[in-house]
Amino acid sequence: MERPHGSDDARRAQRAELLAAFDSQMRGRLSMRLPDGAHDEEDGPVYRSWGWAPRGLVLYRDLSRLDGAQLDALIERQVDFFGALELAFEWKTYAHDRTDDLTGRLLAHGFVPEELENLLIGRVPEMNHEPRLPHEVTLRQVTSRADTDRMAEMLSIVWNEDTSVFGELLFNDVEANPDHVVLLVAESSGKVVSTARLNLEPNSQFATLWAGSTLPGWRGRGIYRATVAYRARLAAKRGFQYLQVDASEDSRPILERLGLLTVSSTTPYIWSPTT
Repeated sequence: MERPHGSDDARRAQRAELLAAFDSQMRGRLSMRLPDGAHDEEDGPVYRSWGWAPRGLVLYRDLSRLDGAQLDALIERQVDFFGALELAFEWKTYAHDRTDDLTGRLLAHGFVPEELENLLIGRVPEMNHEPRLPHEVTLRQVTSRADTDRMAEMLSIVWNEDTSVFGELLFNDVEANPDHVVLLVAESSGKVVSTARLNLEPNSQFATLWAGSTLPGWRGRGIYRATVAYRARLAAKRGFQYLQVDASEDSRPILERLGLLTVSSTTPYIWSPTT
């Protein structure tokens, strides 16, 4: 069977358009209203933040104009800064960037790569899916500290590490940004079986998905799909045009079936004071 003329070109053009919107609107931007204890600032071409999570974060938009010595100096400044805080931090890299020697220089400065994640983006107006949950599961928005602690407790089980600190961090974030942060729990008989978060990014057309995790025994029943569809509908009601998520390979097929496209990938590089 012959393939329709131009279909591959059209798909490539669509991916390029989505990626260009992401790069221009979401890369290296300052945060929403800061919760208590959180900080962010620019250092030349990078943006760094801390106090949102157990480790700091460094983002950038374009490093292509830096030569090797300038790039090394920039990396060393971030290491010195977070080293003085005795705080681990993540330097988020993207596969489509032209700074070919960035990852090698990060490795040379003691950074360790984590697992690659897929960068997916979809057009919100095209994602009109009904959230369908198992009959014994309910989905609700939460804002209380008791509920964010329950979210953190479930995440500790899923990630097999102590994430109790996220109870306070999630609560502080939604309290500081009630119009831009949505936290969700899926429950069965009062037990949290899945969590999800939606950021409605101010001064942009993007809504972003985070904290989408489900207990092992509840996976494969459409709960994650339902939380994505629910968040897409919330974004549509607020007039946002794009939905973006950094997703594992397990989540990627679900998101693509919902209409998101894989446009690139991202790999976190982690520096720790003990490195």
